[in-house]
Amino acid sequence: MKNKINTCNRCYGFSLVEVLAAVAIIGIITFLAIPNIVAVKQDSETNMAISRAEALNIALVSYVQANGHENANEYWNRQSNAQGRYSLLSSYLAFAPSNLFEYMPSGYQISLPTDIGKISKVQLRGPYGEIYY
Repeated sequence: MKNKINTCNRCYGFSLVEVLAAVAIIGIITFLAIPNIVAVKQDSETNMAISRAEALNIALVSYVQANGHENANEYWNRQSNAQGRYSLLSSYLAFAPSNLFEYMPSGYQISLPTDIGKISKVQLRGPYGEIYY
């Protein structure tokens, strides 16, 4: 009996050059995409900070409407810091953490108005300065 051994004259697979070309193409695509991904992340954090600042503005107006202008102004002035004033507003915010600094994304700061006799917007500062919204 004859033993038939199938010998493969042509083996199928990728050559080293083909693999290196594929890795180079993937590297170039990644190199081009990373700045866009970073920009999208930065834009989303800025948009979230603006959205939360707007929510604080709405909560401030709701707080004044619920307590009356004179009472709200009196309670507001009793609080000496931003955290105390935020605690007055937190019940008017949906799913708000108990701490003002946890409410904003990292790198963004909010300044609540010191007097609500004349209601004004909260001030928002980001990593690159004041944000006007």
